[in-house]
Amino acid sequence: MIFSANEREQLEQLMAEKPENKILIQKLLDSSQYAVSKISHELRNPLALVYSSLQLIEKQHPEVREFRHWNEMREDTEFVVELLQELSVYNNGSHLRKTTFSSHDFFSHICLSYAASCVDTGIEFTSRIAPDLPEVTADKVKLQEVFLNLLQNAKDAVSSEGKIRLDVSSSESEVTILLSDNGCGIPAEHLEDIFDTFVTYKSGGTGLGLAIAQRTIQAHHGNITVESEPGKGTRFTIVLPVK
Repeated sequence: MIFSANEREQLEQLMAEKPENKILIQKLLDSSQYAVSKISHELRNPLALVYSSLQLIEKQHPEVREFRHWNEMREDTEFVVELLQELSVYNNGSHLRKTTFSSHDFFSHICLSYAASCVDTGIEFTSRIAPDLPEVTADKVKLQEVFLNLLQNAKDAVSSEGKIRLDVSSSESEVTILLSDNGCGIPAEHLEDIFDTFVTYKSGGTGLGLAIAQRTIQAHHGNITVESEPGKGTRFTIVLPVK
């Protein structure tokens, strides 16, 4: 069983309210995590080999691209490999390897890297990173994955001439990140469940990207929220503690 963020929060509340249930609930959580990890590992490796074999066949025999259902088979295999990889990332989202680093340098690097990816697209990407951002203690790799995924989602949501903006500011105790776009937006009825596992309204999506983002931010004792309006765009607000 895969527990959603809300279900995990409820279980943690039960542990806090009834300490006598803590051991049992923790065993349930650990058992669930182990099962998901084992299944995704056991399936991902052989499927990765299958996908590599398909790539090799296609390279050596380009004519297979004309075979009926060949492209669908390759794309489906690629999708399942990606799904299992993201499932593994989600499952380990609360396991952090924290270091202390400059949040200004961190976000500057992300913005430069992302801006380079927008050069030939017509998309207007702007950013404002406060010069006095503090050092933070966090899992740098996991946070980078979160923000690059959110930026990619924004790129998918806007037109070829869309606008995306990233603002980063801070107070004594927290760093606040605002990521906005003027893309297609999200209907109100979908906002309540976009962070749930396997929920996606994007063609070809796994339904784990935003679930991973939420779990990673919450593991850092932070918070992520979203505001959106169809036809006008979307804004994510992420708040991270300095320590």
